[in-house]
Amino acid sequence: MMTKEQIIKLINSHLSCHLATLDENNQPRVRGMLAYRADDDGIIFHTGSSKDLFKQVRDNPLVEACFYDRDSQTQIRVSGKAAIVYDDNLKREIVASRTFLKPWVEELGLDVIAVFRITECVASVWTFETNFAPKEYIKLT
Repeated sequence: MMTKEQIIKLINSHLSCHLATLDENNQPRVRGMLAYRADDDGIIFHTGSSKDLFKQVRDNPLVEACFYDRDSQTQIRVSGKAAIVYDDNLKREIVASRTFLKPWVEELGLDVIAVFRITECVASVWTFETNFAPKEYIKLT
């Protein structure tokens, strides 16, 4: 079994993931995402404030993210509650590290970006070796 620290380390080294939400008709929606970071406070993501993802999280904060390390063939599923983060300094930090956002923010302002943190995180780890074992859940936040 992986520890909380090992899971957070894996997420931070493999920020690409798939994120599942529910739309207004309770239909599941999943999309590829790039998390910003994971730590003891949760997992930080960002999206456009005009995107469906933002509206779905605002209306129903229950989400699940799935991270995958191809080298070790380890899948980490993290479920939790996503909360909108209103922090302009964090938005500036994200824009500075993800320069593809810079022209968009320069034209439309920081409010074009929505940041959220997934908290109350519970993770399950899957590998081929543990495929048929009972699931174990690790509380991350």
